[in-house]
Amino acid sequence: MDIDHYSVVAFAKSWGLFYLIALAVGVTVYAFWPGNRKRFDRAKKSILDKDDRPGGENDGN
Repeated sequence: MDIDHYSVVAFAKSWGLFYLIALAVGVTVYAFWPGNRKRFDRAKKSILDKDDRPGGENDGN
């Protein structure tokens, strides 16, 4: 079996496109899945819970 560069490029272009589309659909479904709402709301609010100063210094003042 002799595989040349153009065959590999054609395979990568066609199946790579399908792979990226499937990955994007999977991430979108995961992000909007109703069971994940609590997790994302908690992550959204947790950023505001800590009173950090710019630069990461937190000395209590």
